[in-house]
Amino acid sequence: MQRLLPSALGVLSLGGMALLWRDLSSKVKGENRTFNSLLSQYLAVKVVGWLGKRQRRKLEGDTINVRQVQEETLLKRLRKNANTWYGKQYDFTSVKDSEAFRSKHPITTYEHYRELIQRIAVGEEQVIIAEKPLILAMTSGTSGSSAMLLSTKDTNTEFFLQGVAVCLEAMRLAFPATESLQRTTKLFYSPTFRQSEAGIPIGPNSSTPASSRHMLNLYTTPAPAFEVPSEKDTVYLHLLFALKDPTVGTLESNFASTVFYGFTALQDRWQELVEDIELGRISAALNLEPGVRARLEALMRPDPERAAQLHACFQDGFLGIAKRLWPQLNLVLAVDSGSNQIYGEMLREHYCEGVPFYSPFYAATEGLIGVNLWPLESPRRYLLCPRSMFCEFLSEASLDEEQPNTLLMNEVQEGSNYELVITNASGLFRYRLGDIVKVVGFHNQCPVVEFQYRRGQMLSVRGEKVSEVMFLGALKKAVDQWPAAQLVDYCCAESGILGDSSGGSDPHYQVFVELKGVRKLSEELRYKLDQCLQEDSMVYKSFRLKGSIGPMRVQLVGEGTFKELRTKMMDFSDTSPNTFKMHRALRRKEYVDFLLGKTVS
Repeated sequence: MQRLLPSALGVLSLGGMALLWRDLSSKVKGENRTFNSLLSQYLAVKVVGWLGKRQRRKLEGDTINVRQVQEETLLKRLRKNANTWYGKQYDFTSVKDSEAFRSKHPITTYEHYRELIQRIAVGEEQVIIAEKPLILAMTSGTSGSSAMLLSTKDTNTEFFLQGVAVCLEAMRLAFPATESLQRTTKLFYSPTFRQSEAGIPIGPNSSTPASSRHMLNLYTTPAPAFEVPSEKDTVYLHLLFALKDPTVGTLESNFASTVFYGFTALQDRWQELVEDIELGRISAALNLEPGVRARLEALMRPDPERAAQLHACFQDGFLGIAKRLWPQLNLVLAVDSGSNQIYGEMLREHYCEGVPFYSPFYAATEGLIGVNLWPLESPRRYLLCPRSMFCEFLSEASLDEEQPNTLLMNEVQEGSNYELVITNASGLFRYRLGDIVKVVGFHNQCPVVEFQYRRGQMLSVRGEKVSEVMFLGALKKAVDQWPAAQLVDYCCAESGILGDSSGGSDPHYQVFVELKGVRKLSEELRYKLDQCLQEDSMVYKSFRLKGSIGPMRVQLVGEGTFKELRTKMMDFSDTSPNTFKMHRALRRKEYVDFLLGKTVS
């Protein structure tokens, strides 16, 4: 019997290897892959797939008893931080339920935390949270100045388990072809960090794929490219190594805007890229450290056959170019809701025609908020994650109140708009997020929401309150009436910010648009936008009829203007391309002056 055992184990081991090899061999693979690279990706896919199934079952269970799960989430946060300076100030130890918490702790905004976070930045411990933060995370600043928040190990763990794992399972079910061994092109830019007085990194809340050797096997971009600080050079390298691989399966980025700007860079530099592939080199125009250049050039080999294929693709134009470059492309994985909606639409209508999109998360620097369990459906909707944050809701009618009453997850009404108030894993308690969401349904007992707008991005010159989603709807209807016009980007300013350069006596909106296919607009066509907004907003219409608000001033800016504006905004706010969101309502006069200087009509 003892002699038979090793033989039996050997047979089972060989049988297991044979099954693994058969499964691995059956999957669509990227080109020029080593066995170790394929095996590493195969195992990573299997592990994350198992984890995703487990987390999805757990999420389903949590949505059945949302009130209890939310109570548990809240008390877990309070107990962990009860012995901090802040926890003692608000007597977290005595809090037994959400009712006691809401009666004891006020609703807060960033100003409530500013000095406390500064104390942490200089090295004081146990101020708000029990653990030392991993980084001091800068927000994107779409509603004003960037805020410095805490990012912790708990925040990152929750994002992966409750967000990434669950969404990858939803993606696998909706798009079975993504469960392959094709590589992904991930448009990611390594953020720049500075140090606080205590040596804590300060910068955007994003981690590089290069931090994990196993993760790198999933991507077309090699590790040295993630060390390049310049966005312009990094996107070139992303594109170069993606174009080398005709079997790319997924295009991925945090936001659809990053994918869009990646394709505009491709359109500008495709000839240079094709030449590099043909000759097996890295363009001398890239400003690379000698060591980085040497490591990248070691990965290049002359490939005139692939270069010829690419040249033929580009000669046919850029409509549907993604699917011609990568015939087995399965998916674009990027958030295309909120301020990224127009970039998603432009990609679907032009560069990525015929390729499905999945917008996986609703998240912010503050943490994971919701997951999209319905990848094939539009408009995008997100199931709130009941174990990620303790959520409260302010009715839209009470947004101007200082300490309004709040509702809980089990108390909100379908069809109503609310501002989210969150208690998270990294030191924010009853914090007004500034996001307005619409409850569009429930999954079991858990609210399903659509993002509507940022409170700080509301247009209002007479108290009329025009949201981003309302303005964009009116703008799209107007553009449909502008012959041959295609919307590239836009933003607005209230006339008060312009001072003497506002060009009108009555308060009004100054609208800047970048268009394709149009060089000039008549006054009649410009006025279409004002008419469309009047049709959508009775309040705006009433002010216009009374003459309290003047007609919009619509100004066309030159090609590439918004790409330049994006760079200026990132430089000002310490935001990286990975987390940047275009500001739709401008609050800084220098941005408005920049656009006025770029006006062509």
